[in-house]
Amino acid sequence: MADYLGKDIPKLGFGLMRLPKRGPVIDIPQTEEMVDRFLEAGFTYFDTAYVYIGSEAAAKKALVDRHPRDSFTLASKVNATAAPTEKMAKRQLFTSLKRAGTEYFDFYLLHAIMESNIDKYDRFGLWDFVREQKEKGLVRHMGFSFHGGPALLDKLLTDHPEVEFVQLQINYADWEDASIRSRANYEVVRKHGRAVVIMEPVKGGHLAQPPAAVQELFTAHDPAASPASWAIRFAASLDGVMTVLSGMSNTAQMEDNLSYMRQFRPLDDEEQKIIHRAQQIQGKSAVIPCTACHYCTEGCPQQIPIPEIFAAANRHLGGGRTEEARTAYLQAAAEGHRASDCVACGQCERVCPQHLPVIENLKSCADILE
Repeated sequence: MADYLGKDIPKLGFGLMRLPKRGPVIDIPQTEEMVDRFLEAGFTYFDTAYVYIGSEAAAKKALVDRHPRDSFTLASKVNATAAPTEKMAKRQLFTSLKRAGTEYFDFYLLHAIMESNIDKYDRFGLWDFVREQKEKGLVRHMGFSFHGGPALLDKLLTDHPEVEFVQLQINYADWEDASIRSRANYEVVRKHGRAVVIMEPVKGGHLAQPPAAVQELFTAHDPAASPASWAIRFAASLDGVMTVLSGMSNTAQMEDNLSYMRQFRPLDDEEQKIIHRAQQIQGKSAVIPCTACHYCTEGCPQQIPIPEIFAAANRHLGGGRTEEARTAYLQAAAEGHRASDCVACGQCERVCPQHLPVIENLKSCADILE
């Protein structure tokens, strides 16, 4: 295995996008407990972003203010689509540094690049901007997170030799998916000799509760291993991986991840065959593969709670629990924003990292649940 950036970083990273909540706000005491357990177990990589509401401030309170700065690495991101002007986009770095209470970010990324937004990153000059901030010491390592296709990815890594790593969505369900193209993107990054940070290894929680046939497959081999452990170990077993981000939302998820990643063991040949069978089963699943990032809801003119509606529908689609699905749907749409209110403007589909046919899925949800 060749050397690469972050080769010695422990293979589990703490994604700070889905932190525990107490009502509408982040539960700082529980987050502090999770941060402490993570560091005590020997892990060091934390990932946040300018657009993760409350996340950078929570990182300051739970991590930066309470632990020596050299005991962890912290990543954040600049998001061009969240800024109407170049000046406001570049200001995000300094706002993020202030929110997180740190003088520098170990890793700084251009956020969620894909075909629909690349022009804005280029037009705002963010590649040169981040490179300049690295030269000034505000950024230690430069990268980008990516939700596009392999042709664009290859072009970006050719045009920007200053990029040191790429954050990709990789999980066993998406490995051969025609829209996510995990394997193809991974191979492009490794062809260019760059390191990979993996996001969505459990696909927004979907792979923590896989179809019953997949659960039975895993349990037959190892009754003690959680479905999430299979997903994260699959991702961490790939060559050139700096770390695998897990968006842990409570201490139970933290403890489960630590139990098998503290002494990480890559998947063996037999386990790889089991994963291949799970991929075949997952490919037949009817559930909507939404990861609840909520990018779609920020500009929805009808204020439709799209991820919550999809989660409700999946109770029916994934397990036939129709009445439970309808109850969950009524709760999600309690404020009068229903699936059938969609006006098909397409805003959601332009920003969806999963490239989902959101409009079509909402129509199906209305047919099932209304």
